[in-house]
Amino acid sequence: MATDYDEARPDVAEASEKTLKDVQKMDAPTAKSVNAELDEADVSDGLELPGAIVDEELSVDVVPQGEDEFVCVECFTIRHRSQAEEKTKTGVICRDCVLEYA
Repeated sequence: MATDYDEARPDVAEASEKTLKDVQKMDAPTAKSVNAELDEADVSDGLELPGAIVDEELSVDVVPQGEDEFVCVECFTIRHRSQAEEKTKTGVICRDCVLEYA
């Protein structure tokens, strides 16, 4: 007689059927009730949330660095040359960074 090795053993089949019946007896939410609860709780319609990604195109005018400006090698901020405090081998450091790291 041929044996079907893919068929579940009787003891395993009974256990899984019992587990299925136990789960069905539980008061589990249905997909429709979950969707309804989510729709009721969604109060963000029409509100702009902080940090949310807005699907709008932004346009920015890029102005080249001026002759009286420098880029700080610590904070990478463009500063006016009056803010230059310390010159190193790598470049110029602004006053704010010198005071912060002193």
